[in-house]
Amino acid sequence: MAQKNDDMFMITSICLAAAILIFAFVYFVRKFFQGGQFKNKDIRLDAKVVIITGANSGIGKEAAIECAKRGARVYMGCRDPNRMEKARQEILDKSGSQNVFGLDLDLAFLSMERRLHVLINNAGVMACPKDYTREGFELHFGTNHLGHFLLTNLLLDVMKRTTPCGRIVTVSSFAYKWGNINKDDINSEKDYHEWEAYTQSKLCNILFTRHLVRKLRGTKITTYCLNPGTINTELTRYLNRCMMIAARPFLWVFFKSPKSGAQTTLYCAMEPTLAGETGKYYSDCKLKELEPHAKDDAMAEWLWNISEKLTGLNHHHHHHR
Repeated sequence: MAQKNDDMFMITSICLAAAILIFAFVYFVRKFFQGGQFKNKDIRLDAKVVIITGANSGIGKEAAIECAKRGARVYMGCRDPNRMEKARQEILDKSGSQNVFGLDLDLAFLSMERRLHVLINNAGVMACPKDYTREGFELHFGTNHLGHFLLTNLLLDVMKRTTPCGRIVTVSSFAYKWGNINKDDINSEKDYHEWEAYTQSKLCNILFTRHLVRKLRGTKITTYCLNPGTINTELTRYLNRCMMIAARPFLWVFFKSPKSGAQTTLYCAMEPTLAGETGKYYSDCKLKELEPHAKDDAMAEWLWNISEKLTGLNHHHHHHR
């Protein structure tokens, strides 16, 4: 009888040890996949004004919570007022801040605020079915690039007036590596592939940042772009439900949480050592070298010029709606 109990005890112990090992392994694997974290807890943003586009979900929302916690006045640039208000309440609750406001992207902002320190171009769509914005731009190109191109340009004057050293941070993606600027069909009218449209738009983010450096010469405003990593949010919008439920544990282990996904954005927005840098690309809170096609200054200039034409920036006035 004693023998049997001993065996049971052995088996139980082995199972328990195995469970602990598996748990530890999963925990550390998940921690590893969360990537670089912005460790600098002391930086405050009191009395600073921050705009974050796409702040109603995912990494935009996490970045908004963190900026609000650190004392910033945060404006959420969102298209959908109902979703925005729900997210705004959550950001107020989690940050304990009173200073989080909705921002109508028709730039009513400029009549309310005379100051802007940090602009985070974060809103994005990924690999969605073919669709066009109200203005007739292909959804990826219009949302991920042109909207931010226009917003940034319209806010430059207020930034220059506010502060010697504002920051403009644009969220790109490592998917830019497969991106290609299709000069003959940049708006995907002749031919549409969702992945190509997405990767092109993420390459646009980087080329936009590069050319913006030229436009900011003579100011102390700096600009950065980044790869947030593979995050358990946006990727999943167009996958079917069964796949999603089956994949959930896998996503939890191997993909970043939205909070981890926001770390490089926060790093670019706040890290003091970056004040001397501009136009660079970061991933996991570290500088990353870009592929040659993302350093093509002639292409960056071509993209800037066509973006000016498409958005009507040349004859845009601040009161333009």
